[in-house]
Amino acid sequence: MLPAIDVLAGRVVRLSEGRRESVTLEGGEPEALARRYRDEGAVRLHVVDLDGAFDGAPTPSLLERLAAATSLPIQVGGGYRTLAAIETALGAGADRVMIGTAALDRVFLDRAVAQFGDVLVVAVDVRDGMVAASGWTETSTAPAAEHAAHCAAAGVARLLVTSTHRDGSLAGPDLELLASVTAVGLPVIAAGGIASLADLVAVRDLGCEGAIAGSALLAGRFTLPEALAAVAD
Repeated sequence: MLPAIDVLAGRVVRLSEGRRESVTLEGGEPEALARRYRDEGAVRLHVVDLDGAFDGAPTPSLLERLAAATSLPIQVGGGYRTLAAIETALGAGADRVMIGTAALDRVFLDRAVAQFGDVLVVAVDVRDGMVAASGWTETSTAPAAEHAAHCAAAGVARLLVTSTHRDGSLAGPDLELLASVTAVGLPVIAAGGIASLADLVAVRDLGCEGAIAGSALLAGRFTLPEALAAVAD
């Protein structure tokens, strides 16, 4: 289970369905929250550079600050659409880099997998069955399961699967979506809608490799130690 730190304009936020104008929770300074999660037992942070996602170019200084604040491994995403940007993230402290929009370009995906291998995580962000792109401001014509199958064929190591309608909603995960993507055979990290310890157990029992919790932790639905204990086996 990975705690999420989503950053917009230098502050931790949670957005409703990824909409820039719809902040539902605020979590203060990213470095302070990262240190809190480290002290509560996190083994890796899930960091989303929302400014990078919306603008199409990540913010390396954010990653550098969080890496310096905690020394934890960081899985980062948000605007990573070039090979150079991925390389920069790894140099700034990330141990995994997520690509979403860029992965829809099959030529780019093949090159990224060849260069970065297991470091690469493809974010399959899904709206109404189709993959969302460009900071979720656009919807592609690629069905989620079909895109996941292509990622598997390309040699992608793992997927992060998010229901955009559930993200930030505390409405529970989209188990049907997750089941359709895990059927492809790749390790899947589930995101979007996690609201309870039972949700974490449900996605684990579905076969997901892990889950992301953001709003639930900030809203006090459960603590990070409770979450880690719930899925410890």
